[in-house]
Amino acid sequence: MTLLALETSCDETSAAVIHNGRILANVVASQISLHAEYGGVVPELAAREHLHNLMPVAQTALREADVSVSQLEAIAATRGPGLPNALLTGFKAAQAMAFALSKPFLGINHHEAHLYSPWISGTPPAADFAAFQPNVSLIVSGGHTMLVHVAGELQHRVLGSTLDDAAGECFDKTGKLIGLPYPAGPVIDRLAETGNPKAYDFPRPLMNDANDDFSFSGLKTSIRYFLRDHPGLADDPQQLRDLCASVQAAIVEVLVTKTLKAAKRLTVRCVTASGGVTCNSALRRQLAAACARNHLTLRLAEKNLCTDNAAMIGILAERILRQRPHAGFQPDDGDVLPNWSLDEAPPGISAPGG
Repeated sequence: MTLLALETSCDETSAAVIHNGRILANVVASQISLHAEYGGVVPELAAREHLHNLMPVAQTALREADVSVSQLEAIAATRGPGLPNALLTGFKAAQAMAFALSKPFLGINHHEAHLYSPWISGTPPAADFAAFQPNVSLIVSGGHTMLVHVAGELQHRVLGSTLDDAAGECFDKTGKLIGLPYPAGPVIDRLAETGNPKAYDFPRPLMNDANDDFSFSGLKTSIRYFLRDHPGLADDPQQLRDLCASVQAAIVEVLVTKTLKAAKRLTVRCVTASGGVTCNSALRRQLAAACARNHLTLRLAEKNLCTDNAAMIGILAERILRQRPHAGFQPDDGDVLPNWSLDEAPPGISAPGG
């Protein structure tokens, strides 16, 4: 099977070509510089930029893969969740292409694609997923933080999610309070490498609660008051590094602790992590250390597959179409689902595992 996938859920325009489980091309056009001056993603600007980038990005992916449009056997695109107008750009373009080519079309849940991204290894094809079932997966990004129990391939259940701010959102909003450029997550990560994570004691919301939910708005508020009570602290280079390290330590400890607690409770032997925040070096180190202490296998998505990309959309679409040949719907059917829950199947498509 040779498949073209498009991803436009937020501020990355991406196209990928997948052939029999291998990524032949994965092209991403980032909009970071466009949104940096606003300190976050502006939905209207994101949609406009997708319109500008989508066709050149898709053409580049096909050229890099050395695949012609006539060789495509299926088309996929992110259906949700995401910014409505951003989603529409890629979804409708993919629908139109599938209709013109008379090929199957599949709308993919963005979170579900992240969920399976730790199993993508590019070349050679994905690892033996069956050997690591069941598992507990942490999906952590700028807009979402959740824990998912994966009982088997395409069989999953959300255990808990964020009640307010996501972890990545907390990183970025903290950076804005400190005066760091957007996106602040990578900057905090870099500064924290030479800082003291125990310099300042920030709260770890819900870390010891019995549920699997997350909350980071209280941490963000605590940082705001701390900066108010310590004016000028961030102007000192070492204190800034200590502050970044302390904030990062609070976020990472919550993520690692709750993930390991869920894994132990469900007696799984494998943990996975994906999403943009999984690029964070402290999170990758501490998850690895915690899993090693508890004799758990850990699979982390490759860094280039942690942020939004079409490769994960295409790989999942191919898996679904191979297991459920009739999963695709007619190209002129369906619309985007901006609030599509990972536990909810789209209209006309069987639920995961069903």
